[in-house]
Amino acid sequence: MIKNGHHAANVSETERETVGNPAVNVSGPEKRKRIVQVWCDGCYDMVHYGHSNQLRQAKAMGDSLIVGVHTDREIAKHKGPPVFTQAERYKMVRAIKWVDEIVEGAPYVTTLETLDKYNCDFCVHGDDITLTVDGKDTYDEVKKMGRYKECKRTQGVSTTDLVGRMLLMTKAHHSNMDNSDYQQHTDNFGKGPKGHSPWTGVSQFLQTSQKIIQFASGKEPQLGDTIIYVAGAFDLFHIGHVDFLEAVYKQAERSYVIVGLHFDSEVNRYKGKNYPIMNIHERTLSVLACRYVSEVVIGAPYAVGKDLLDHFKVDIVCHGKTEVFPDKDSSDPYAEPKKRGIFRTVDSDNGLTTDDIVQRIIENRLQFEARNKKKEAKEMAVIEAMRRKGEGEPTEGAVADVL
Repeated sequence: MIKNGHHAANVSETERETVGNPAVNVSGPEKRKRIVQVWCDGCYDMVHYGHSNQLRQAKAMGDSLIVGVHTDREIAKHKGPPVFTQAERYKMVRAIKWVDEIVEGAPYVTTLETLDKYNCDFCVHGDDITLTVDGKDTYDEVKKMGRYKECKRTQGVSTTDLVGRMLLMTKAHHSNMDNSDYQQHTDNFGKGPKGHSPWTGVSQFLQTSQKIIQFASGKEPQLGDTIIYVAGAFDLFHIGHVDFLEAVYKQAERSYVIVGLHFDSEVNRYKGKNYPIMNIHERTLSVLACRYVSEVVIGAPYAVGKDLLDHFKVDIVCHGKTEVFPDKDSSDPYAEPKKRGIFRTVDSDNGLTTDDIVQRIIENRLQFEARNKKKEAKEMAVIEAMRRKGEGEPTEGAVADVL
């Protein structure tokens, strides 16, 4: 189980000191009360847990986080065609629990004017390279003026990587599910001001014992909460999932939403092909970052049975308008909640599926392949230019050669 808050988490001054924010080192009661406002910006295309982890780290550096999201036109100009529309990307970023506010149509190049306009003390970006169409650092101005901070880029995932997985159509990406990096990120996503999260706990549903083993404390459902259970793959966590979970959350006045995530092998059984695109750890972190989710069960059983319903004291079980695949024995996985009269079909008015996203990629395969290659070439050119500069060699034209 992974417990979440429905709103952006407050962060302690101790955690801010950990990430090196000088604003918390001042003395005096008036200065200590000063609100530190942080700016992040980006494409946020195919929002994944790497994006969420960046925003989590950025929020830990201040009190309030404003996120600027670029338009489709700007992204197409500097990088190539986005997978998702700007309206879809705006809504996805709003659903991330660490985000306090978003700015639609933020400029691709981050300037002091933008930071001042939104009363932000500094901007935060990962330690990767972001370039304009002509190869210039998009954060050059704010870096020179000392209003730029870096956070650690999440290894092992990127939009480029995910697009590549879909184009390759293989299952090789499932093999890294035991990587310790994923456990580290799970721990980080669950941390609150005192180490133990008031929002997030983690448990694993063991197939052998059919019992829930809790190994991190988190906020329990309160008296008067309506406990709602949903289950699925939630692969390539996207706007269709967000709209569904928001609709589920609105099923009651005080909802406590539990999401059961199926193991990779189970997802592949009923979805086939190269699904899931994201492994269980990646899918867990993606769902965990959503503000409408209270708790996640890792490796939930496919059939929503008596043991699970009784253990979590489930009041309502929801499923979307998508097809319900039968269990291994051809039985209805929702037979028990239907028998109890607690099953609901929820229409989110968004029919987007993971299959649709994969189809978007395949239909524009050549464009996305070209985009990925161009991005890699620009980054390698900058790295080479930095190497030459460090060794005192001429660097003129190093980036321009690949543009």
